[in-house]
Amino acid sequence: MHVDVKGVHYHVSDNTREFIDKKMQKLDFAKDYIMNLRFTITKGTTGFTTEVNVSFKWGKTSHVKEESFELWEALELLFDKLQEKVKKEKAKIQDH
Repeated sequence: MHVDVKGVHYHVSDNTREFIDKKMQKLDFAKDYIMNLRFTITKGTTGFTTEVNVSFKWGKTSHVKEESFELWEALELLFDKLQEKVKKEKAKIQDH
């Protein structure tokens, strides 16, 4: 699984990368199904927008987006949504 983190109007610090790596443990159940994760953290006037593009091995690509005034809260919400999305895709592929 390849993970890429990019910041727009925001410098991605080591603390942010460590936090994302720690949260990646939530996705350990699906690491064999995910090829790429591309995170984008954008700092705007009203807070942070966090986005991730997920590429699955069977060709499906999904986009998850979350906004919050605080960066850590936005990342927490993003990972919760991402975990649900991955569970749903995994269940779909196992049903076939």
